[in-house]
Amino acid sequence: MESFSLILAIVVVTALAFDFTNGFHDTANAMATTISTGALKPKVAVAMSAALNLVGAFLSVEVANTISKGLVDESGIRPEVIFAALVGAILWNLLTWLVGLPSSSSHALMGGLIGATVASAGTGAVHGDALVTKIMIPAVAAPVVAGVAALVATRLSYGIGAKADGKAAEKGHRVGQIASAGLVSLAHGTNDAQKTMGIITLALVAGGALAPGSNPPTWVILSAGLAIALGTYIGGWRIIRTMGSGLTDLQPQQGFAAQTSAAAAILASSHLGFSLSTTHVVSGSVMGAGLGRKGGVVRWSTAGRMAVAWVLTLPAAALVGAGAEAVTGLGDWGTALVAVFLVAASATIWKISRRQVVDHTDVAPAQEPAGVVTQAIAAVAPPPAAPAPASAPASAAEPFAAESFPAESFPAVTFPVQATGPVRGTAPEPAPAAAAAPPAATV
Repeated sequence: MESFSLILAIVVVTALAFDFTNGFHDTANAMATTISTGALKPKVAVAMSAALNLVGAFLSVEVANTISKGLVDESGIRPEVIFAALVGAILWNLLTWLVGLPSSSSHALMGGLIGATVASAGTGAVHGDALVTKIMIPAVAAPVVAGVAALVATRLSYGIGAKADGKAAEKGHRVGQIASAGLVSLAHGTNDAQKTMGIITLALVAGGALAPGSNPPTWVILSAGLAIALGTYIGGWRIIRTMGSGLTDLQPQQGFAAQTSAAAAILASSHLGFSLSTTHVVSGSVMGAGLGRKGGVVRWSTAGRMAVAWVLTLPAAALVGAGAEAVTGLGDWGTALVAVFLVAASATIWKISRRQVVDHTDVAPAQEPAGVVTQAIAAVAPPPAAPAPASAPASAAEPFAAESFPAESFPAVTFPVQATGPVRGTAPEPAPAAAAAPPAATV
């Protein structure tokens, strides 16, 4: 019983560690566009987001119930299985944070849980209908819906404000963007913080500390809310840089439209109990806002890297979770070995990240190299015109080429006042040379 109580405590602590990584990994979802448009200072933005994440954690438990009751069979789960699932989710979060890719913490957690459950109890322990309706369908539909909504909202914002005073309209959009960013942070607390609540509740049920079907206790809600708020305050600056201006260059009107569309989608999904990826929603809304402005562009190379990370998230976390479960199944020493591996891998990733530190003073994206099309155009562009030979005098009627005679090659010229006779102290002007006869035509 002592060993079991110890593993249960380890699971709770590891779940809160995942919640912390979820906070700094997903800070960009709420505040990246607000920071990139200058509506809020970076430190002020993450502090506001952290506070609202904590408040949002207390508003609903629908998503927590989806994870603790609906996704896997509670009766076939041991605390070691949940620990293995958290290992897969934490490592994926840290790896994608290291390279600055806004992947889904939600899908990392779901993938780790599914992989560990299948390795422990087989595929029958996973509720396929809940997986499809509550996770897979929202994962595909959410970024599309949010992107279309942001595109329409952006065009409406520019259309309605076309005749408004420029400075007044920009100030109004900045205020609206701050409000909508706060709404996204609140929504993030109602969705992402609840995933950790659901995992801890599932562990307590598996360990016999709670009856099956119980809602998260108050201490679980409070601890999960505090963990994600602390992680949010730390700030995942690498991902903020990617989300804020790595995808597209946003103006206040676009930032307002993107944040409002994302908040509406997240709050609706939380009400329905969908374990939605806020990363997918906000990424879709940012791309939609980028396309909604006339002349706006989306950096599809960055979007492509994000899409690859989205596709790999669930299976990669599932594989790590299944492998960790296989080792924990060997006994207490196996669980200890997995714990040591998690700590060592996390420390290694952190040490690698110190080679190029990114903080709140460095959230502007690096310039991407020229693309293939740009390089091809530069390769076939005609060279500049060559200067005329010095031995060939130009005709009076022939225009001067700017490239042949740069401005700095001409001395300053002054024009004397014209007089009727020669000016004292000056040499008489030479007689003009006779015009050369044109050459005879050659037949």
